[in-house]
Amino acid sequence: MAMGIENNNDLQATMKFEAVREKALSPREIILRVHDALAAKGYNPINQIVGYIMSGDPSYITSYDNARSLIRKLETDEILEELVKYYVEEK
Repeated sequence: MAMGIENNNDLQATMKFEAVREKALSPREIILRVHDALAAKGYNPINQIVGYIMSGDPSYITSYDNARSLIRKLETDEILEELVKYYVEEK
C-alpha cells in the first residue's frame, strides 16, 4: 500500500471542485482601482481616464494591477454615469 493512500477506491471517486468567484466590483470600485493603478505607475489618472473615455482606446490605461482588464468591464457610458452621479451628489 502506498503511503498517504488508504483506499484505492479514493482514486476512482469523482471529486467536485468549486471555482472561487471574485466579488463583483461596482463601477465606483473599478474606477477607484484604475485611478490608484495609474497613480502608482506615475501617470496623471484624470488625463488617462478622460483619454480612455474620449477615444475608447484601452492603451490609455495601464495593465498594472489588472487595471486595463477592470476598466474594460465597464462601458464608457457607465463610467460617465458614475462620474456625473458622484459629481452631482457631492454638490
